[in-house]
Amino acid sequence: QVQLVESGGGSVQAGGSLRLSCAASSSTYNRCMGWFRRAPGKEREGVANITRHGRTTYADSVKGRYTISRDKAKNTLYLQMNSLKSEDTAMYYCAATNDWGSCGVADFTYWGQGTQVTVPS
Repeated sequence: QVQLVESGGGSVQAGGSLRLSCAASSSTYNRCMGWFRRAPGKEREGVANITRHGRTTYADSVKGRYTISRDKAKNTLYLQMNSLKSEDTAMYYCAATNDWGSCGVADFTYWGQGTQVTVPS
């Protein structure tokens, strides 16, 4: 079992930056970790993920603006979000797979409660 707790959300003007954090209750060393978001009235979408080897993948909508990273020693996942747009407004969720899991959407077993990001238009 892994408990995930996100922090760092808030309201920021367009063009601004935020850094989300996700603290895990136990080791995530061998897990794929990811960030997802759900905007009002929309389906949940994958934002970025990072494999246990450190390889990263991003949604086209955030490439060049977001950076996912992890600190394995601290069991913490980060999402640096720059050049924020109104369409980035959503609840952001941290997720983790089981040990040795791949990064497919269906592989994410553990989810945090989410942190709200609002970029007023």
